Amino acid sequence: MLEVALQRSVGAFTLDVALEADAGTTAIFGPSGAGKTTLARCVAGLARPDAGRIALDGRVLFGPGTDLPPHRRDIGYVFQEARLFPHLNVRRNLLYGAPRGADPGDVCEMLGIGDLLGRRTAGLSGGEAARVAIGRALLRRPRLLILDEPLAALDGPRRDRVLPWLERVRDAGVPILYISHAVEEVARLADTLVLLRDGQVARAGPVGEILSDPSVAALMGPSQAGAVLTGRVVSEADGIAAVETAVGTVQVVGAGGVGSRLRLRIRAEDVIVATERPRGVSALNVLAGTVASAQPGQGPGVMLRLAIGEGHLLARVTRRSAATLDLSEGRVIWALVKATGVARADIG
Repeated sequence: MLEVALQRSVGAFTLDVALEADAGTTAIFGPSGAGKTTLARCVAGLARPDAGRIALDGRVLFGPGTDLPPHRRDIGYVFQEARLFPHLNVRRNLLYGAPRGADPGDVCEMLGIGDLLGRRTAGLSGGEAARVAIGRALLRRPRLLILDEPLAALDGPRRDRVLPWLERVRDAGVPILYISHAVEEVARLADTLVLLRDGQVARAGPVGEILSDPSVAALMGPSQAGAVLTGRVVSEADGIAAVETAVGTVQVVGAGGVGSRLRLRIRAEDVIVATERPRGVSALNVLAGTVASAQPGQGPGVMLRLAIGEGHLLARVTRRSAATLDLSEGRVIWALVKATGVARADIG
């Protein structure tokens, strides 16, 4: 359990947050300048709050009369840049700061870096360097791992290759504070989402609940909005997997084998809404439900929250379509989602 209540002012900007993070992965999400990295640095002891209290598992790290230095906080910190030592090979980078006698074997297997141990860091790709930096932090046996925009320096394809390794770190049970402004990373990795805006907590809660709330779209940007579903692959044929989820069976491309547990993010802009059961359409996913709520945006769009089965999807439509089809609360609808419409980066 991480408990944070702090204030810190830098020039005209003030960070004033209070939050609690349980075991699992807690994502701190927000636009540039929201205070994400300042918060992370305060927790790690790399920046000093003006006032407040920080405690990890009941142990006070910062508070009245207490300000533990970074090396005594039992926190592993991974920066946006890997910050590896160029004069050391990968093995020696991994073991830097680790307890005497530490064996990097398990961490290397988890992150797929065993074949890199003898290499110099200058020859590593961006994705390899990021994994080595994460491995070095893990070998310190931290009680909390802070990942501060660890994929921000990577392009899309390299980021997509590293995400599965981060999922393995998450699944290993290490508590993680994940700092990001990329919603696709948050949707795949996080259990809890803290939405930070202008130095304050705008929303906090389970990631699926927060991301499927239409009112959050205005804070995140409508193009980023989308519902998160968890499910299990029940069949696979022709490269298309059928995933059993709370909204019913969803057909997607590029998922795991039968029996795999998945997390899907279905973007609001990829959902088409019909008021009559469609016929003769190419979309493999046609899901019956009702409009749970409609949230007008500042522009020409309306964000719909669709109740389907035991879950929800979001759909972004124009005001004109919402008015013409009378997409008001309680309206019976069918949601159409192409199997190829769920991006590979949104399947974890």
